[in-house]
Amino acid sequence: MTQPQARIGVIGGTGLYNIEGITDVKEVRPDTPFGKPSDAIMVGKLSGESIAFLPRHGRGHRISPTELPSRANIYALKSLGVEFIISSNSCGSFKEELKPGHLLIPDQIIDRTKGRQSTFLNDGVVGHIAFAKPFCPTLSDIVYQAAKEAGATVHKGGVFIAMEGPAFSTRAESRLYKAWGADVIGMTVLPEAKLAREAEICYASIACITDYDSWHEGKETVSVEVVLTIMRNNIDLAKKTIKLAAGRLSLKRECGCANALAGAIITDKAMIPAAQKKKLDLIIGKYVK
Repeated sequence: MTQPQARIGVIGGTGLYNIEGITDVKEVRPDTPFGKPSDAIMVGKLSGESIAFLPRHGRGHRISPTELPSRANIYALKSLGVEFIISSNSCGSFKEELKPGHLLIPDQIIDRTKGRQSTFLNDGVVGHIAFAKPFCPTLSDIVYQAAKEAGATVHKGGVFIAMEGPAFSTRAESRLYKAWGADVIGMTVLPEAKLAREAEICYASIACITDYDSWHEGKETVSVEVVLTIMRNNIDLAKKTIKLAAGRLSLKRECGCANALAGAIITDKAMIPAAQKKKLDLIIGKYVK
């Protein structure tokens, strides 16, 4: 049976486990060389575009940020033909003006994760992607404009601290990141953004601000209850944003994401193990034939 295809992938974060309005839905559970993705992927139509929806933490929120099968998730979406990924990510704010309930479309990341599998390029394949702009600028701009039209209070650009979790920050850590000039902090975005770039998929984040992290002594200390209360209010805005953005993506990609691996693989083709060539054919095949 032919596997359904989709140009747009949506990775739903905390609270975003489905999107109403998707039609012609088929559930697929792709096998990947990196195991199973977080859950079954819903493939269908939204705003006239083919879309694949994956709940990052699984239905019922069963998978912690540290345990996410990110390589399987990105590989599975790539296998369905996905060229664009819009992700939702809950986060805390380091700035008074970035209030709980607001959205932010980040353009930079600082990596504070530990030990996550963040590349497809290993075990005999060495490659170095350009990552100066970790989010696709073109897709991010489309998502930002869609969020404004959806009625969100949305901020364009900002630095996202990707932390390990699952515990929230200490107050000292929170104040340090604030002093660095970071805007928001969350437990996802990485390694998704790196893997998407290696897979030559455009990637953008809708950062849903739920709290002021722990730097702000005058505000309620971040807790699961606080996060979920604000997150419920953000989810509808995120869904509206995704629906609007889905209908505005050009058929032709002119950003650098589409050819991110060109010139990135430095391993001699003749030295790449045959098993690894086969395993990564979907990712590197056109460059190592």
